[in-house]
Amino acid sequence: MIDKRIADTIGPKTANGEITCLEAAAIAEELHVPMAAVGTTLDLVNVWITECQLELFGYRPIKKITTPAETFDQYIERAIRRDLVNGCFPCIKTWKIADELGLSMIKVSSVCEALKIKIKPCQLGAF
Repeated sequence: MIDKRIADTIGPKTANGEITCLEAAAIAEELHVPMAAVGTTLDLVNVWITECQLELFGYRPIKKITTPAETFDQYIERAIRRDLVNGCFPCIKTWKIADELGLSMIKVSSVCEALKIKIKPCQLGAF
């Protein structure tokens, strides 16, 4: 069932049937709803998510633009490995560790790439 309040907020923020991850996250914050609820509504109203804030999908002409970090401190690796779930690193943990360590989310994402650790699940349900 479509959450009308979320759908009404999504509408003006879409362009060509797409919305950025940043805009979707802002809707969740504005409406005080989980990002998963926004993601579900996006699916139901056929709006695609673009420009993942972790640079993992939604970029053109290539989908993923994040690259493996060439160097990183061991404390970042320890923080990532501490929060693995079934060998994967949840998107929400990427945000939390970035905040906790004063890093960009892209830096944490690129360390995961270097460590060959998949980030999933996505908070919006994209992956």
